[in-house]
Amino acid sequence: MSKRVADEAVAAAVESGHITREPSSRRLSEAALPYIHKVEKPPKQGWLEELKWTVKETFFHDEPLRHFKDQPRSRKFMLALQAVCPIFDWGRSYNLSKFKGDLISGLTIASLCIPQDIGYSGLANLDPQYGLYSSFVPPLIYAFMGSSRDIAIGPVAVVSLLLGSLLRDEIDPELHKWEYHRLAFTATFFAGVTQFVLGFFRLGFLIDFLSHAAIVGFMAGAAITIALQQLKGLLGIKKFTKKTDIISVMHSVWGSVHHGWNWQTILIGVSFLAFLLTAKYVGKKNKKYFWVPAIAPLISVVISTFFVFITHADKHGVQIVNHIKKGINPASADQIYFSGEYLTKGIRIGVVAGMIALTEAAAIGRTFAAMKDYQLDGNKEMIALGSMNIVGSMTSCYVATGSFSRSAVNYMAGCHTTVSNIVMSCVVMLTLLLITPLFKYTPNAILASIIISAVVGLVDIDAMILLWKIDKFDFITSMGAFFGVVFHSVEIGLLIAVAISFAKILLQVTRPRIAVLGKIPRSAIYRNVLQYPDATKVPGILILRVDSAIYFSNCNYVRDRALLWLSDEEDKQKEINGTKIQLLIIDLSPVIDIDTGGIHAVEDLHKSLEKRHVQLILANPGHKVMDKLHTSGLANVIGEDKIFLTVADAVTALAPKMEP
Repeated sequence: MSKRVADEAVAAAVESGHITREPSSRRLSEAALPYIHKVEKPPKQGWLEELKWTVKETFFHDEPLRHFKDQPRSRKFMLALQAVCPIFDWGRSYNLSKFKGDLISGLTIASLCIPQDIGYSGLANLDPQYGLYSSFVPPLIYAFMGSSRDIAIGPVAVVSLLLGSLLRDEIDPELHKWEYHRLAFTATFFAGVTQFVLGFFRLGFLIDFLSHAAIVGFMAGAAITIALQQLKGLLGIKKFTKKTDIISVMHSVWGSVHHGWNWQTILIGVSFLAFLLTAKYVGKKNKKYFWVPAIAPLISVVISTFFVFITHADKHGVQIVNHIKKGINPASADQIYFSGEYLTKGIRIGVVAGMIALTEAAAIGRTFAAMKDYQLDGNKEMIALGSMNIVGSMTSCYVATGSFSRSAVNYMAGCHTTVSNIVMSCVVMLTLLLITPLFKYTPNAILASIIISAVVGLVDIDAMILLWKIDKFDFITSMGAFFGVVFHSVEIGLLIAVAISFAKILLQVTRPRIAVLGKIPRSAIYRNVLQYPDATKVPGILILRVDSAIYFSNCNYVRDRALLWLSDEEDKQKEINGTKIQLLIIDLSPVIDIDTGGIHAVEDLHKSLEKRHVQLILANPGHKVMDKLHTSGLANVIGEDKIFLTVADAVTALAPKMEP
């Protein structure tokens, strides 16, 4: 920048009142501006305005409320209706062309969901029809209230396993089947309530505490656990452990190798598993053949069922589904526990299952929304998911959420809106009404093969490798969740994932990074000396940057760390040139906020430095920080002439005044 241009820019800023100008006593270089930019005291903001701003940014940052203003009542009513049920918004522009895409998508995901639902209900220790029930009512509710165009609703493997594991810890599904079903509906009801409340009160940010790394490890561990559980059906084992950890499962598998395995079952299961994995590979290699892995499960069910029927393989040890109750969802509102000993258990299980289901649906919805470049309202999604599970619990459904495999097929099949969920739901309804008796001879080995092929994709090796490369702590989080699920249980793995995620947050909050800054050659820029080895330290001056807000949780660490850096730097400079540190400049540009504890810590640091005859200088404080410095009176204690807009201004103004 030329001197003339710089002078004109500064003059314009002075005239507008944005900065004040003081002559510099010394220039750092020819390129440096000959002015010191003083930090202005921010205009005082009332506590009510600040509270309103904080609430808005926390809970309503993504809500365009302005379009409700200055509208007639009828228009406001329609906008409110569209906010609750987006179908009334996009439905006005719906046409035959979009319906064709949704029809094909709906039929495709229906062919995938029917065999999956029958298998997933087994993971939840429920009869096969309950999986189909959960793909009938919830998708209809979501179609009206959901904001994602691509997500396909229904039971999923991870939530089914989690729910089944938690429920079985409370009630034996074989000895007390009726009570088990009631507790399942109760948990589903409170899972929906949890999701609805989070969305209604705009608390969706809470699910972000379960980090991506934790989800990667948890999903991979759950996939391994689910696959191991399917060895019972794949090998034809009748007596199988009720535990989910890998040691118990493998002990049960190898303990029954001589008298529990059935070779006909193994032949059926392994053959069709190979077919399903091949179909999945074909669909992955060529996107045009996305329909191959989508219809492969249904084809497997039809062929294997027919084969078992004509060969009477069920009389030779091949276990079959036997009976799927015919008819659509019966009412179950009267079966939900609203009192008694099982109420608290249902609430606890429902909250856990609801949060996991919500996390999975949010990840899926965001993924496909980004791919199609449209906005996804997270809070509306939570309300939609919560509403469908509340209604589902009253219609004999268990927890439903977004399925990644079905959503991927839905996306690739060319869906346009949630009408594809309506089409899928209608196909499931016809299945319940007309053809469920045809599934009587379906071998359990086929359901095991379908589940194994479905969960293979949940083990994301590439994501784990990326975690290792980017952040070792994230990798540890992922592995902690993974091994917790595989070697103990789903709930322990989840607990480990949450615990490590919180530990990482606490570590980052309580131990923020503090960098030593140096001057980049031939510039007035100061940067981290570790990142820029060419950056040179200014003799007699220590420049630090705090890379975090300063709160009660880390203020003592920041103060102590700054004093430690000062002592170390003094020893180094004395050895090199005998220079004493006279200025400690703290760059506050990354410090977005400071609380009372932080103010006291800075004040204590100032007093400690005075005893050492070192001046404390602050550079580039933000609006909130500067406001609190003035409100607390700390700005006057330090001296307003010791607060600068940039580190370069501080060095320019104060370096000439230092003692030689």
